[in-house]
Amino acid sequence: MSKENRDRFVRVAGPRVNKVLKALDSLEKCSNTYNYMYSEEDVDKMYGAIKSRLELLKKSFEKGLMKNNSEFKF
Repeated sequence: MSKENRDRFVRVAGPRVNKVLKALDSLEKCSNTYNYMYSEEDVDKMYGAIKSRLELLKKSFEKGLMKNNSEFKF
């Protein structure tokens, strides 16, 4: 890997990780039962979707592959 490729990865990946972390913080706000109503099944579906995507992400980095961009739906 060239230094240029490494520098580009660091420059691009850092902000993208921070964006994901901010999105997770935003999603956590939905746990407030004063403002939202949800079931354990809803939580399991959300967590399952996130966990599956993280597993695909890890595999992509292990194999250098890209996966599709499917969206989550209840």
